[in-house]
Amino acid sequence: MFSFIHPFKVEAAISVSARNAVLMDMQSGRVLYEKAAYEEELIASTTKIMTALLAVESGKLDEKVKASNNAVYTEGSSIYLKEGEKMTLKDLVYGLMLRSGNDAAMAIAEHLGGSQEGFAYLMNQKAAWLGMNHTHFDNPHGLDSETHYSSAYDLALLMRNAMQNDVFREVTGAERYLSDNRDYYWFNKNKLLTKYYDYCIGGKTGYTKAAGRTLVSAAKKGDMELVAVTLNAGDDWNDHQAMYEWGFENFDQVTLQEKGEVPVEVPGQKSLYYTRDVTWPVTAEEKAALRSRLNLYREVDDFLVGRHVVYLDDRPILSTAVVDRPAEGSFWSHWKDRASRLMGLAAW
Repeated sequence: MFSFIHPFKVEAAISVSARNAVLMDMQSGRVLYEKAAYEEELIASTTKIMTALLAVESGKLDEKVKASNNAVYTEGSSIYLKEGEKMTLKDLVYGLMLRSGNDAAMAIAEHLGGSQEGFAYLMNQKAAWLGMNHTHFDNPHGLDSETHYSSAYDLALLMRNAMQNDVFREVTGAERYLSDNRDYYWFNKNKLLTKYYDYCIGGKTGYTKAAGRTLVSAAKKGDMELVAVTLNAGDDWNDHQAMYEWGFENFDQVTLQEKGEVPVEVPGQKSLYYTRDVTWPVTAEEKAALRSRLNLYREVDDFLVGRHVVYLDDRPILSTAVVDRPAEGSFWSHWKDRASRLMGLAAW
C-alpha cells in the first residue's frame, strides 16, 4: 500500500484557455499542472468514460442488447439505433466512445442497470470507490443536469483508472470501428488522437452549450503516460498539446522503490520487503532533492513492520508499506483483503 502525503506542486510555465484543467501522471497519480481543478462543473459527454468503463468491467461485452424506444429517442448525438435492434454490448461501447452515441449510452445503462436511475447508482458507487469526491452522475451520457457534474481532477482520476483496463484502452485508442450491424465504419471524433497529436493514445470529447467544450485525453511518450483534462475550453486541442509537451519536457520517471527485498540491511532484523514498484515523475531540480527513510515499528502487527517514506527536500511526498515477507501467495492475498477493509485502500 502507499499513500501520497504532500502534493508538492510545480510552477508551470504554460497557460490554457480552459476554465478548469489538470495534467496528471498516469502511473503515480501525481498532479503536474492544475487550474481550478476541484470546482464542480458540467462535463457533457466525458461522462461516457464512466459508462464505458462499467460496461467493459461487466464481463458482458458479448451479450446482445435490445434497443428500447427510450434509448432510440435519447436526445443528442446518436449511432442511429432502431427500436428493437439487437447489438452486442461491445459494439455499443465503441459507438459510445467513438461516435458519442447517446442512444448507445442509454441502451448500455438499461441493459446493465435496469434503468437510467439504476445505472446512475452504479456510476456513483464507482465514483465513490475511486475517490471522485466532487462528482455526481444522473445519467450515462452527460446531457446537462444541475446534479450531474464532476471536476477536472476527478475526471483525471477516472481516466487514469480506466486506462488500466486493456479493453477500455483498446476502445478509446481506436481510430475507427466496424460493427456487425453496420456496413460503414464509425470514425473517432477525438481529433487529438486522429489528427493533431501523434502521442495521444485515447480520450473522450464532449460539448453542450452550457458546459462548453470538454476534453479528457491520454498520451504516451517514452516511458511516461499522462492524462489531461480541460473543461469549458475555447481551444482544447492546443491546451492538451501544450500541457503534454510541457509535462514530457520537464519531468522524468524515477524509480523510488522496486517490489521485493529491501536493499538495506537493518541490524537485528530479518529480510524486509517492499510490496510494489513505485515510480514518480520529477523535474531535474527535484531529482537532486529526493531522499528516503525506513521507519520501522517497535511493535509489529502481523506482517506490517514499517513504512518507507520518500522526501522531497524535507517534505514527505509518499509513504509505502514495509513487510516481513514477500508479497505473494495466499497468505498475502488474505492480508491484502484485510488491510483494504481496515484502511479503506483499494489497491496495493
